[in-house]
Amino acid sequence: MKEKLSVLVLGIATLLSSCGNQKKVDKPQDSLIPVAGVPIQAPKMMIVAKISVKPEKADLFIEAAKDIIEKSNAEEGCTFYQLYRDPYDASKFIFVEEYKDQAAVDFHFAADYFNNFGTKIADFVSAAAEIKIIEVGLETLK
Repeated sequence: MKEKLSVLVLGIATLLSSCGNQKKVDKPQDSLIPVAGVPIQAPKMMIVAKISVKPEKADLFIEAAKDIIEKSNAEEGCTFYQLYRDPYDASKFIFVEEYKDQAAVDFHFAADYFNNFGTKIADFVSAAAEIKIIEVGLETLK
């Protein structure tokens, strides 16, 4: 049993180390070769933004967020834009966003309502936002 477990652990470690050595491609859509004539689309993008607000400003933050949520969801390249509240700490929020590609993210960041939102909530936040932009795995079109 110990032998099988050791082999399994060694196999996983080898797999993980080989995954970490792969070269990152700056523009994956430019270097992909379609398989069997199936076109490849650019990777979807996701954004996860964690925001902490002053407890007494939480309701004002939610009210201010309604506008950016509505307008962002109306963007052609936005497939999902939602705000969640931590059920254990009512002053912590997370925006989860999904866009069809990097151009859609760029459009969102350039929008007036996006830039105005930062100014609007500046007095509500208690710490700098933690923002992660994630490139979702490539998919072939069906």
